Amino acid sequence: MLVNLLSPYEGLVLFRAEKILYGRLERPHLVISTCRVNGGLREDITYVANHQACEPKACPGERHGSCLAVRDPAAYHQRVCHYHQLPPEATVLLGTAANMNLAGIGMEEFRALKVICLATAGVETNAGRAGDPAQVYEWEGQFERLCPQAGTINLLLFINQELTPAALVRSIKMATEAKTSVLQELNVPSRYSQGLATGTGTDQIAVAALKTDRRPLSGAGKHVKLGELLARATRKAIRRALSFQNKLTPETVRYVPRLLERFGLGESGLLEALKERLSPKDFLLLERNHRSVLSDSILVAHTLAYVHLMDQLSWGVVPQESAPEIFLSQAALVAASLSGKFSRYGLYLESLEPWKEDPLCLFLQALALGFAEKWDVPYH
Repeated sequence: MLVNLLSPYEGLVLFRAEKILYGRLERPHLVISTCRVNGGLREDITYVANHQACEPKACPGERHGSCLAVRDPAAYHQRVCHYHQLPPEATVLLGTAANMNLAGIGMEEFRALKVICLATAGVETNAGRAGDPAQVYEWEGQFERLCPQAGTINLLLFINQELTPAALVRSIKMATEAKTSVLQELNVPSRYSQGLATGTGTDQIAVAALKTDRRPLSGAGKHVKLGELLARATRKAIRRALSFQNKLTPETVRYVPRLLERFGLGESGLLEALKERLSPKDFLLLERNHRSVLSDSILVAHTLAYVHLMDQLSWGVVPQESAPEIFLSQAALVAASLSGKFSRYGLYLESLEPWKEDPLCLFLQALALGFAEKWDVPYH
């Protein structure tokens, strides 16, 4: 079923159908995209589309490299366009594993200027940080070790004013910065390193700017209104898409295992590590109540500070020479935040001192110490 979503401005109509979301350009637009078919800077595009090519997680024994969109982009483009009755030669088509019904829409306007962003986003398996080890090597048309992970942030941006080619290119930069800011705020972990993600390995974007008889806009950076609108619309759309697709919101991030996931201490890993550090009785109590215990807002705040210090250490801001003392003082706060006994901060410093050379081990000891002390009270 073809659903007419909205017509944000004269010359653009947005539609959603079976596994596809697209904009029909009813007036000429200048389009730039990262698509492998019809990509680059074009003036002959009439459809800008985003399509779900597969599910985020493949069947056991299979991998996403076998998907037609990866194996043969040209054939994939032709088949999807024909299936949805779109002209292949005048369509740019982004592919993803994200669900089109879970897309986020962001719209911003100022005076006569309007920006619309449609985003699909999935970051559970393929999020990465710029500079992480790559998964693919391309040479002479051949790709070695295609990445088996699926997860993509796809952006369709539409602008109701004409832009110079340079400004259109700059709009991609602005949207990319906006995307990265959302991932940073939601503490999205890289799946390839211990860093925070800046995107995924397969992100795509298409930007279409309406051609008019007015003088083209020449700027799309932070200092001009168009740049602000681009960033705000993109941020809004991505936040909604991540909320729909991955249930990723500030509320769901407020959970200690979620913050430690990039260090190999997701929920199961963290509980297993704490099992080794707690008495059987204390661990059973924690295991039965771990969601509420590890979502405690004060504990989460001190965990955020601890994780941020680990990032600062890896970036060279926290010097190695003073790192043990810095992490020890923060670990004692973690223990106190869990036990609720901040008056015992000095004793926690002494108890945790043997582990100060290993930040992760120190943190685990602090959690165990704090929880063991939480119910060490005369009324329990």
